[in-house]
Amino acid sequence: MTVVVLLGAPGAGKGTQAEILTKRLGVPHVSTGDLFRAAVRDGSPIGLEARRYMERGHLVPDDITIRMLLARLHADDADSGAILDGFPRNAAQAAALDSALAERGSRVDRAPYIEVPRDELVLRLSGRWICAAAGHVYNEHTNPPMQPGRCDVDGSELIQRVDDEADAIRTRLAVQLDALAEVVEHYRRTGALRTVKGVGTIDAVAEDLLAALTDDPVGAA
Repeated sequence: MTVVVLLGAPGAGKGTQAEILTKRLGVPHVSTGDLFRAAVRDGSPIGLEARRYMERGHLVPDDITIRMLLARLHADDADSGAILDGFPRNAAQAAALDSALAERGSRVDRAPYIEVPRDELVLRLSGRWICAAAGHVYNEHTNPPMQPGRCDVDGSELIQRVDDEADAIRTRLAVQLDALAEVVEHYRRTGALRTVKGVGTIDAVAEDLLAALTDDPVGAA
């Protein structure tokens, strides 16, 4: 099994690239957010544990998250591996995941990091606008509406949330990028890190990621 941890800041394009990688590699994209929602919806024992924290607005403890991930990795469609997205978010979580995988005879083989300059991240994230009527999402840089300021679907006004404004994004990124740097350094030390420039066409970034995933294995001479 090849376990890949896909790293990148908000706005780096992880979601888009994960979809491409799963199709090209034939392995599932495992998002911790999706796992939580599915477990709560299905009412599984671990989902009920997670729900107690989520309903109080608390972060789900690492041990519950890791148990969910390990269970998902044992599904039939993950026999050949999986791409993890959304975890680990800091160095302590990365170390805990390494320990849990090692107990099952596995490890994080690759940690490709989609690197995007901070100013570019702010530009991408601050371009987000939402339709006032139904919440349809646009981005003035990557997915603009046909008529500026109006939704293509229902013609309603497009609005920008306060937390999507540039100043709010800079404040949020300052915290998120510090934590991401810890995870990047962790996987640099283990030899799993592969850095890929995230500024370019979607296809070009995807090709660079695929190349990073097929180079010499961790620990090879």
